[in-house]
Amino acid sequence: MQSMEITFEPRITLEQWQALVAVVDAGSYAKAADALHKSQSTVTYAVQKLESMLGVKAFEIRGRKAVLTPTGELLQRRARVLLDEARALEAASRRVSAGWEAELTVAADILFPYWLLLRCFDRFATESPHTRIELIESVLAGTTDAVTSGRANLAISARIPPGLVGDPLVRLRAIPVAHPEHPLHKLGRPVALRDLRAHRQLIVRESDALRATKPTLEAAQRWTVSHMSTSIVAAVHGFGYGWYPEEKIRPELAAGTLKPLRMREGGERFVEMYLVYADRENAGPGTLRLAEIIREGTSGECARRDARLPRSAALR
Repeated sequence: MQSMEITFEPRITLEQWQALVAVVDAGSYAKAADALHKSQSTVTYAVQKLESMLGVKAFEIRGRKAVLTPTGELLQRRARVLLDEARALEAASRRVSAGWEAELTVAADILFPYWLLLRCFDRFATESPHTRIELIESVLAGTTDAVTSGRANLAISARIPPGLVGDPLVRLRAIPVAHPEHPLHKLGRPVALRDLRAHRQLIVRESDALRATKPTLEAAQRWTVSHMSTSIVAAVHGFGYGWYPEEKIRPELAAGTLKPLRMREGGERFVEMYLVYADRENAGPGTLRLAEIIREGTSGECARRDARLPRSAALR
């Protein structure tokens, strides 16, 4: 025998739940009516109808005030959630009708500080909570490929692919580091280029945008990994030296598990990060707003870091 699915249709309207919450917030039926721009009789009827249909008593009158019963306490808490969801649904519908995208994809090079990007995502979510975001954590070639192929709406990349447009976003400073007990720290003098060549270099596959154009720092010994976090762990354990953006290794520098190499020359490198659009002319309002938030968030963090640490700030 095929079972029949029983559906439940809500009997209480949003207007009735709204009246209940308004009486709680205002403290009386009269004040609730003023807040809702309705007559007092309309508000009173809405609440009484709700109580009658549910077979409960939500309020008791004490003097001139309507006071919640224990059952009313439960109802008003759940009603607030319901009304918030209804408002959010309407807001999402307005955004969709205005062309706001249901989903956005951002490809970000691993050089960029992800904590800052996630903070921007969170700010965007307060404005468009129903827009899904996908983050592609990519290396140099993967970042440009994601945006040129159209898989990503936006990219944060160390270069602007031909035919696309982008804005300068942030300049990252990278330094060579190793574990404090690494032999390069024991030389008793500034580290020279020939010293680096004699030790293992830790490199991230296809994302080492911080290397010189010519492979002058290629080491005879190299470990190549796919993720910067793996490379940093290897450096912390003393398995080699590497070049990293300061922002990526700030906790390790503070803890003393990594220490900057004192170079004779070339002890810092810079890479410009750009915010790149897959299709700037046809970008939707969600894409444009998220891009604006990323620019504002990065610029604000740069200003704060420069004010606190004018020379060694990572976001420059």
